[in-house]
Amino acid sequence: MRILVIGSGGREHALVWKLRQSPRVTAIYCAPGNAGIRKLASCVDLAAGDIEELAAFAAAENIDLT
Repeated sequence: MRILVIGSGGREHALVWKLRQSPRVTAIYCAPGNAGIRKLASCVDLAAGDIEELAAFAAAENIDLT
């Protein structure tokens, strides 16, 4: 499963940390993310409020869950 997490705070970090433990998860992206999240997921330089760009990224990367 390919996942896109949107945000850059502690809640998003905890979510990425837990998702990373699942054998079902094959890729985790975070927009915009932070330095801690970058250690666990691929951060993409997209603003959390830029819905059109986030949707385009999700479609291009075949994201299963946002």
